[in-house]
Amino acid sequence: MRTDRLDRITDSGVIAILRGVGVEEAPAVADAVTDGGVTALEVTADTPDVTAAIEAVAERVDDAAVGVGTVLDAETARAAQLAGAEFVVTPTVNREVIRTANRYGTPIAAGAYTPTEAIEAFEAGADFVKVFPAKTGGPAHVAALGGPLSQVPLVPTGGVTADDAGAYVEAGAAAVGVGGAIVDHDAIEAGAYNRIAADARAVVEAVSAARE
Repeated sequence: MRTDRLDRITDSGVIAILRGVGVEEAPAVADAVTDGGVTALEVTADTPDVTAAIEAVAERVDDAAVGVGTVLDAETARAAQLAGAEFVVTPTVNREVIRTANRYGTPIAAGAYTPTEAIEAFEAGADFVKVFPAKTGGPAHVAALGGPLSQVPLVPTGGVTADDAGAYVEAGAAAVGVGGAIVDHDAIEAGAYNRIAADARAVVEAVSAARE
């Protein structure tokens, strides 16, 4: 099961981040994102009624992994796991969160920016290192991290778009985390879910092209 979840995270190479998407809108957003080819969806823990949102998304999608992001403590991680979260994402290196994910067989991406933080996260048990914020250093920073740390799967997140997703993959990223460039709140408010699907597809295609 753990391997299957890891595979779904890396299949499309894109984790779509649903930040602040309410329970009512979450299923439609999930439909749009998966229609665009994304195989991993992250519902952030700062979303109101996050456990209900995770449950709603998990019930809606069949072929994508549904996880929780912006996790700052072990209690939140466990509550999300019980709600159906299949992976966990943190913005920092938090050993208690990593331990909780490992204890229950849940893949985890721990946030880091420096080589020291990245290897600390990986040695603590993280499956991926979320390079955050990615926009600050761009693809060059990911490539610089990956040089001496080629054994660490990197997932740059924070400001990634369809325009530079391919560059991150070419720099060595295993996947990219994408928020506003896919899950646009103006589009949600307008009911323009076809636009969300198109934006998701653009990022997926950029990653696919860079992998060839």
